[in-house]
Amino acid sequence: MPAKLEVLQTVARTLPSIGETAKPALARRWYATHTTSGRDGKPTRRAISITSDDGRYAWSELSRGEKAARTTQQSFNFVFVTAGAIGTICVGYLLYQELFAADSKTVQFNQAVDRIKADPRCREMLGPSNKMVFHGEATTSKWARSRPLAHSLEVDRFGTTHFRMHFYVEGTEARGTVNIHMTKKSDATELQYRLLSVSVPGKETIYLENADAKSPKTKVAKMFGVQWK
Repeated sequence: MPAKLEVLQTVARTLPSIGETAKPALARRWYATHTTSGRDGKPTRRAISITSDDGRYAWSELSRGEKAARTTQQSFNFVFVTAGAIGTICVGYLLYQELFAADSKTVQFNQAVDRIKADPRCREMLGPSNKMVFHGEATTSKWARSRPLAHSLEVDRFGTTHFRMHFYVEGTEARGTVNIHMTKKSDATELQYRLLSVSVPGKETIYLENADAKSPKTKVAKMFGVQWK
């Protein structure tokens, strides 16, 4: 019985060393199984193309055709990224002009709405400010915010920019039309009001801004029935 026990202990001590010895051999066998070699004994690789190049191989390892493929791929990527950047800049510029620029119709609309709501004459004629609804031209949409604002922007022969817009307001007491005329001289940076009025049929027009009424009227000279300015 002791002799058998001694034999088992000897076998147990021998097994770990056999396992350690077999590991390199197994690794070599696995590498040989999964690696292909060319005629000169060196490992071969898949050819690089425009769609398969992932940059894992250095430039010096590429053939002339593979270098052309990588150059084409990188050129395409550069053009794609550049076009995306230009598109982003254009969209950002359009959004700024539409929503944040000083002469944006959205900015002028919001400023006019705030002034009308704050004016006691408008509240008396239209009703409470929190019940007022402002919208653009009528469309098939039931949402007031989706109705387009009628506006125009033009520059006269003196270089003055003219901004005109009109939209509609509905209150609990009446419905009316808001008219806006603003100008900006060539050396100015912001639009200035020439006219901001609220008109309700059958009632006197309310002028929140009326520069023409404030400006002094020039005298017109007459001679031989002809007016001379």
